[in-house]
Amino acid sequence: MTTRSCRDRLEQALARIADPKGEGARACLTVYADAARTAADASDARRARSETLGPLDGAIISIKDLFDVAGEPTRAGSKILAEEAAPAMADAVIVQRLRQAGAVIVAKTNVTEFAFSGIGANPHFGTPGNPRDRARVPGGSSAGAPVTVADGMCEIAIGTDTGGSVRIPAALCGVVGFKPSRQRVPTEGAFPLSNTLDSIGPLAGSVADCVKADAIMAGEDYTPLEPLALGGLRFGLPEGLLLDRLDDVVAPAFQAAIGLIDRAGLRISHEPLPLLDDWVAVNERGGVIPPEACTVHRDRLRRRGGDIDPNVRIRIERGCAVSEADHAETLRERRRMVAAMDARLAGLDALVMPTAAIVAPTLAEVEDPKIFAARNAAVLRNTSMVNFFDLCAISLPLPARLPVGLMLVARNGQDRRLLGMAEAVMRLFAG
Repeated sequence: MTTRSCRDRLEQALARIADPKGEGARACLTVYADAARTAADASDARRARSETLGPLDGAIISIKDLFDVAGEPTRAGSKILAEEAAPAMADAVIVQRLRQAGAVIVAKTNVTEFAFSGIGANPHFGTPGNPRDRARVPGGSSAGAPVTVADGMCEIAIGTDTGGSVRIPAALCGVVGFKPSRQRVPTEGAFPLSNTLDSIGPLAGSVADCVKADAIMAGEDYTPLEPLALGGLRFGLPEGLLLDRLDDVVAPAFQAAIGLIDRAGLRISHEPLPLLDDWVAVNERGGVIPPEACTVHRDRLRRRGGDIDPNVRIRIERGCAVSEADHAETLRERRRMVAAMDARLAGLDALVMPTAAIVAPTLAEVEDPKIFAARNAAVLRNTSMVNFFDLCAISLPLPARLPVGLMLVARNGQDRRLLGMAEAVMRLFAG
């Protein structure tokens, strides 16, 4: 943490949120100015007494508009829920843990309606402009989160990741985004998209800040991160689908990164992953997320379908066409495939690939529903594999004309090792 007081850093963040020339009004749906000032002053008072509540004491944090905050409705980016949802009875578990750790929660951030798209557009509350190019989307579904980090409205943002909703916006906006092993961070008090796949993770300007937030949210003891020695590690390049059809910004940035990693002494091997064919087949039958989203929203769809973002509504409707028997069979197949992928990756330290196959689309192009669907599929392709196979992953920013993410993927439970590798790779890139 810097030597500047927490209150000074908070006031700067609040000023950036309030700047009418900035993206604060679209990135932040609720601003907790008074409560944040109280928390910041308390943190400064502890600091003056040489006391601390831990690594997040005084950190300025935003939280996605999916997390319960006691006394207010949880909108999930939806005008229906803004109108109908009852006030939450208690803070979400991760919000409780952040507060107990001394974090200063400054705002709730914008989200694709019901968290069901990788693009980040929201027709109800506006779409935040990408920090690198305001005419482009930020990625989603945690759309406001990377904008608050990149634009200095907070230091760490907390998002959710069901198919890539932390890593995609991190990649498209040029920040770090970490998706932990799903079981480590409790989801109680987070509005669900898929009870099977939902996970919670941080976005920040550094791996180190992600480590701090992750430890607190997981209820684990924090220890400072030590980067792993890269020499001798084995990274796998997945052959086929996950490296196909990279756009003309992503492809050269990725190749340059692989060249740097190779020269650092890692062993890079090309890895066939036939399990990906099984995954594609499961998705063609309806997948995991759409039918579980239908379970959450079936009544809402029936009563107020016309008030749901059409790009989201069509995906929920597809989920409602999947039978319970087919969904049960998908979950049985997934259990087999998760175990098989875990065994397949046992000889590798990580898989490495672009986080998204394309850079952030423009706001104008995704106004066309067909183009929206194609771009959404392109940004979700690589990240959603991680959730399906129950892995952990991190997106790291690469130098390029527009933001590009490099994704490292590790086996479930290897979070700490993955973060150590990520820190070493970031230092390599900083060179």
